Amino acid sequence: MVSPTRNIFLIGFSGTGKSTVGNEVAKRLGRLFLDTDLEIVRLTGRSISEIFASDGEESFRAIESRVLTSACGEQGIIVATGGGAFHVEANQKLLLSSGMVICLEARPETIKQRLFEATEWSDPSNRVRPLLQSADSLLTIRNLKEIRQSSYAMANWTIHTETLTVTEVVEEIIRVVNSDKHNRLESSNPGKMLVRIPEPKAIVYSSEGQCPLYTGAGLLDKVGELCDFAGLRGTAHLISDENVYPYYGQQVSDSLQQQGIAVKILQVPPGERTKSVESLNRCYGWLAENRAERNDFIVSLGGGVVGDLAGFAAATFNRGMAFVQIPTSLIAMVDSAIGGKTAVNLTQGKNLVGSFHQPKFVIADINSLKTLPVREKTSGWAEAIKHGIILDGPLFKTFEDCGESILASEPEIMEKVISASMMVKAQVVTQDERETKGFRTLLNYGHTIGHALENVMGYGQLLHGEAVAIGMAAAVRISERIGLISPEIVDRQDALLQRFGLPTKFSGMDTDKIMRAMAVDKKNLSGDLRWVLLEGLGSATVRSGLGEEIIVKVLQEMQY
Repeated sequence: MVSPTRNIFLIGFSGTGKSTVGNEVAKRLGRLFLDTDLEIVRLTGRSISEIFASDGEESFRAIESRVLTSACGEQGIIVATGGGAFHVEANQKLLLSSGMVICLEARPETIKQRLFEATEWSDPSNRVRPLLQSADSLLTIRNLKEIRQSSYAMANWTIHTETLTVTEVVEEIIRVVNSDKHNRLESSNPGKMLVRIPEPKAIVYSSEGQCPLYTGAGLLDKVGELCDFAGLRGTAHLISDENVYPYYGQQVSDSLQQQGIAVKILQVPPGERTKSVESLNRCYGWLAENRAERNDFIVSLGGGVVGDLAGFAAATFNRGMAFVQIPTSLIAMVDSAIGGKTAVNLTQGKNLVGSFHQPKFVIADINSLKTLPVREKTSGWAEAIKHGIILDGPLFKTFEDCGESILASEPEIMEKVISASMMVKAQVVTQDERETKGFRTLLNYGHTIGHALENVMGYGQLLHGEAVAIGMAAAVRISERIGLISPEIVDRQDALLQRFGLPTKFSGMDTDKIMRAMAVDKKNLSGDLRWVLLEGLGSATVRSGLGEEIIVKVLQEMQY
């Protein structure tokens, strides 16, 4: 356990509960509690608002740093810091060298609610920092939190408080403090964990709990630690495909074993044909032969096919097992690995047999894209661009403005656009987990015709992203034809898709066959197709009741 003489510092944005939680932790552990904001008020005889108004933020930060320096001279106290304290580099070094730093996290929307409404998380003294008092407080919170996020990521431990009660967060902190594995904090490198859990770029909040989404370079070496952090300590049943495993399988397996996690391995053939009932039965048989138990977990390593197959096996074997998504294709990173949809195909249609089952976490190592075939990477950009088109106009603009850097796979811009795309998907899934409220349907932009094209051509002939790109080209034309958008948006979408090497037309397919394939699409509602259409860049809507003649005419015009 962490030495009782070491200090525990709680950092994080205002409204994440540092004061409320810190006070309770101190009571439970029998330690002294210090709230740096209250200490500043006591020492100066002025409120924080008065200090900001008369002396400015720089003066306040200087006082705050002095209070933290004094606190670090104590032993065994619990300290709740101000939201911006850890963003000062000198304070980071001071706190990390003087104790254990725990970051409390929450979404901007939740932070706003906690700051301005009465909840169990509300600050006991009802303080709202001067920096957050603006006409658009939510936008201010988002912008300021984004600036500070890289600093918060330096904490020894992060707890996402979104779906937890105050008591549950207190218990989690005590568990962390008392955990034997945190003896590493008492090493020759005090204040620094030998292993640091990365900060997720987004989180899916669902009925099954939180699903953090991790993105960055070199993350495959942290798979074992992330599994341990998520409480996964049974046997890992690793399912990968025969193309991916030779590149990354051993690396993932070694990471798991270094955490004391036993690993069993199954390799399946690559390609869409593997996403079948026959392959699913093979997975079931393999899990049964290896005596997989409910406290074991499944690890999916590969693209969308493996993710869907392994995820559905996890959802159904032993009436449900935990699983982890490690997408190695671009399309899986930005789309299929996120959201809990798992399924296999039937000859009658794509993804007709499936289940919702959220992974414990998703880890996307952008280094794995280096071995991805060019056509596969091109296909993946379709889903990322789609997210910008339907819900994130600035992301679409980033693709337009930084296309050359993205196509050159420059690491910084790659991580930025992949993270932004993942965030769009996470926000949609959080609001409509099982696609019952209509909002998640927006993610199907381009998929109605896309899935039909895949079916008609035979799965695997046309890559998913290629089919979706053609579907988006059709959807944007339908949107323009019924008066929702201007021709300029059609041109901009076409230009961007083509710039990224994606098709916007097709040939050699019978229009009647495509229409029949759409008729069995699972997105039908009472026999009527629901179409995701555009109202503008970054704005989509769901429509039904479109005349068949409109669809047929658009499909005919798109053939070459």
